Amino acid sequence: MVTANPLMNKLNIKNICVLDTSIATANVGDEIIMDAVNRELYKTFPEGRFLRIPTHERIYKASISYIRKSDYTLLGGSNILSSEMNKYRQWKIALPKALLIKKKVITMGVGWREYQTPANGYTRKLLSLLLNDQYLHSVRDSYTENYLKEIGIHNVINTSCPTMWELTPAHCEKISRNPSDTVVFTLTDYKEEVPADTLMVNTLLDNFKNVYFWVQGKNDLPYLKKLDLPEASRIQIIPPSLRAYDAFLDNNDTDYVGTRLHGGIRALQKKKRSLIVGIDNRAIEKKKDFNVPVLERAHISALKSTIQSSFSTQINLPMEKINTWKQQFV
Repeated sequence: MVTANPLMNKLNIKNICVLDTSIATANVGDEIIMDAVNRELYKTFPEGRFLRIPTHERIYKASISYIRKSDYTLLGGSNILSSEMNKYRQWKIALPKALLIKKKVITMGVGWREYQTPANGYTRKLLSLLLNDQYLHSVRDSYTENYLKEIGIHNVINTSCPTMWELTPAHCEKISRNPSDTVVFTLTDYKEEVPADTLMVNTLLDNFKNVYFWVQGKNDLPYLKKLDLPEASRIQIIPPSLRAYDAFLDNNDTDYVGTRLHGGIRALQKKKRSLIVGIDNRAIEKKKDFNVPVLERAHISALKSTIQSSFSTQINLPMEKINTWKQQFV
């Protein structure tokens, strides 16, 4: 006769499906998001059994079965919601499959794509089918919160993105207020604006001794080559991997300036003075809601005075809401 191990009786193992936005994507920013999502899930479910399912590919029989049998299915971060989810399919889930996993999905720091018109009928139906109606959904900003509430999903709270959840006052206090002599910058291949981005990079070359470029997206480097940069030979390239970027941040006293939101958030995580150049609603809404250091690209002429000045990083985290979202699973 086999005797049960009494230690096993003390475990509270939960089966958790993680809808992973970092699989099948060329944007390393998605890895930064999922790194934070996984970190927070491991803390929230220390005895959890995790299974990861890609959002950028269609789900099939095995994944559907796992989701249906899971205790929780979490959708991790990213710019994954939109007003026309029948056209913008970053989350490749259609109505027939949504019916098979009805009310199973709980969001974790998700965001709404760009400034858009109200959600169309397809989007309303899809999200109403997918999103759980018993648990609170976590979104990254009040803009996304308002869009979900407008379509009738009211069990939602603005927690900010999980990438920010460790940017506490104690953490931010350790970030330098004064400029370094080194800067790492980023560009965004799908949001080209050559005059503004040229001014940004030339300003960095004029004001920093050492200038590095991190290649976050697959066409960022070709875009850099389009810019008129008399001192382009001074720019040193960091390879397009999160490992390489982390190694640079860990081993250099550097500032960050750039249009890649999560390149800047990663630098903040590593206690580096950062200025995100806002090119869409993601950065702009984070500045509004949480005081993330953002300079809108429309005001890039103010970059020189900003980087030369002394400024403190004072991010206003909604800790009560973050804790409320986590504690619902305890």
